Amino acid sequence: MGTFYVTCEVENHTRRTRRAKVPKLLVDTGSEFTWIPAGTLEKIGVKPEKKDVAFQMANGQTITRDIGFAVLRVDGSFTIDEVVFAQRGDLRLLGARTLEGMNLRVDSRAKALVAAGPLPAA
Repeated sequence: MGTFYVTCEVENHTRRTRRAKVPKLLVDTGSEFTWIPAGTLEKIGVKPEKKDVAFQMANGQTITRDIGFAVLRVDGSFTIDEVVFAQRGDLRLLGARTLEGMNLRVDSRAKALVAAGPLPAA
């Protein structure tokens, strides 16, 4: 399938004017969560809401990270989601939950995000 990256804008969900661009975010449907550098989140005032959440990495190692809430925007689509406060050495990831919230899917041939189609009726 290959990999590709997008630029994402992240906003403080309570103070929407506080925002930052996060370039080169790896689109990773294998990651449930979106991982944003902790310094970026702190700079725009996103606070940790869940402390020391355990994650099992691909190599089997377990690590802990904090989680907060943010508005995420990619190419005109947006959602509010939980974001992981990524530490030095962590990948910056756009995860599956955020993609679902934005109603986007991965087009592996074009290496791009595309609209997933109409939302189901309530």
